[in-house]
Amino acid sequence: MKASAFVYPWDVNGDPEAPARIAALGVAQATLASAYHSTRALTPRHPRHRVVTAEHAAVLYPPGAHWAGRTPRPYASGAWAPGDAFGEAAGALADAGLEVHTWVVLAHNSRLGADHPDTSVVNAYGDRYPWAPCIAQPATRAYLTGLAAEAAVRPGASGTELESLGWYGLAHLHAHDKTAGVGLGDAGQYLMSLCFCPSCREGYGGRGLDAGELAAAVRAALEPVWRGTAPSDGGWTGVGKLLGEETAAATRAWRDATARTLQEEAVRAVRDAAPEGFQVLLHADPVSYHCGANAGVDPAHVLSVADGVVVPCTGGPALLAPFAREAPESRPDAVLAANLTVVSGMGGSPGTLAADAAEARRLGATELRLYHAGLASDGDLEAVRAALTAL
Repeated sequence: MKASAFVYPWDVNGDPEAPARIAALGVAQATLASAYHSTRALTPRHPRHRVVTAEHAAVLYPPGAHWAGRTPRPYASGAWAPGDAFGEAAGALADAGLEVHTWVVLAHNSRLGADHPDTSVVNAYGDRYPWAPCIAQPATRAYLTGLAAEAAVRPGASGTELESLGWYGLAHLHAHDKTAGVGLGDAGQYLMSLCFCPSCREGYGGRGLDAGELAAAVRAALEPVWRGTAPSDGGWTGVGKLLGEETAAATRAWRDATARTLQEEAVRAVRDAAPEGFQVLLHADPVSYHCGANAGVDPAHVLSVADGVVVPCTGGPALLAPFAREAPESRPDAVLAANLTVVSGMGGSPGTLAADAAEARRLGATELRLYHAGLASDGDLEAVRAALTAL
């Protein structure tokens, strides 16, 4: 199985040993961030620093002049990734014999929400989620489509992986999150992630729903959840129980169609900007109403649009199965990449990588993604080397 390791430019730039160290893991590819959200990251082997603070979402290369005067538009990075940080790192990785693909984070941008609050998802209580651009808004969709093409098709890259190409909601893993006081299952998360910005209000109207009445219904449905007298789990059935099946179905129809068309537009924009044979993958969850970095998708649809998917498998490879069932008909040559965390301190199990990869392959995985070559300890990386050798 082909394996790729995720990496940031700051893991490579300024560390002349990094490219050979990553190649020595036994991976054939590096998936290198070209547009990324704010983060604070360890660099445990870098000769000049141990912690990098990326203060806001940014492109890790000089944004094109065509963005001038546009809103929204990408932010340039600061001192954590100066100049063409992506290009510098991509060149060093290629010199070490690694194929380079871009890693592009799209609908996840706290700086955008802070500077332009009207771009954000707004919940049924009127609270804005500044980390979550609403993907129904025409200007935001144009920005995300343009960013996907520019950040994906960088010099030296032969493919891309598009993250957060869909709805983002309440769950964020924000710095110092304090949102776990009431346990919200997937049904509660869905209701708290429904957007009520003007574009979404209009969209609900097109599905026969009055947006004001819908917001009131969401608040009423969540009241017993806040009191702890009703569960908020149970998958889509749970959403129907809380909101009513017909109303729930109408909201999902609006959101599913909005995400699907954005995915189509973004992938088309990447293909239009890319050379022949450029690979386009989406980080994806096979349950279309799920929100987050692994955007909820319809497996048959996404495999008809993209060259494949990157699927979260650290908790087990079960999410691969819906894609594997669809691939033979939708796209028999589809890439189904199992994304496995190999950083012990972040819940990964590099010691069981060989067994986890074998199980993922049994359920349909054709490739591996390893998160994350820059964050992992020396011991974790040694376990990865041993596992990939065994495989």
